[in-house]
Amino acid sequence: MEKHGFIHNMMDVKVLILYVTARVDCPVTAQTIYELCYQDDGLSYFDVQEALPQMVESGHLRVEDGAYAITEKGREAGALVEDSLAYPVARRAERAVERFNRDVKRDGKVRAEVLPREGGDFSVLMGLDDDQGALMTLELMAPSRQQARQLARTFHDYAEEIYQAVVNALLERAEQAPAGDPEADGER
Repeated sequence: MEKHGFIHNMMDVKVLILYVTARVDCPVTAQTIYELCYQDDGLSYFDVQEALPQMVESGHLRVEDGAYAITEKGREAGALVEDSLAYPVARRAERAVERFNRDVKRDGKVRAEVLPREGGDFSVLMGLDDDQGALMTLELMAPSRQQARQLARTFHDYAEEIYQAVVNALLERAEQAPAGDPEADGER
């Protein structure tokens, strides 16, 4: 039976893996490589699992703490052969890598941690950073671990919107305060 798609043989698989690993911002697991490469019906999970150890053995990839990274040899070889990738596959893979890199960068700037407190309740420590440092740090108390985890998860998923809502609420309050009000000016 003829394979559908643009990926037809192991060389196509390896070129696609080089293309993806040259563009990710950090070492990635085999599963992530598969997810980023799965842009064509001709590729299977088993193809990626077969190719990765071969590429490590050939020196095109290296393994760091269970994650794969491209080597200089792999980068050079990939640059020479990436034009052989079908354009639709390359574009879809590139978009997948861009989303992945954006998500990894965002995850490094959003913090949410659940800590038990002495009274049996929990603190949820949350923060949003930018390249300069902390934009917002917030600690909330939750009566149960389940609620604390829910707060942490929600903050992680919506940190930017929550930050913007807090800033908007504070600025709106400042605009509503009478002029010369020490509380509105942050003085007490």
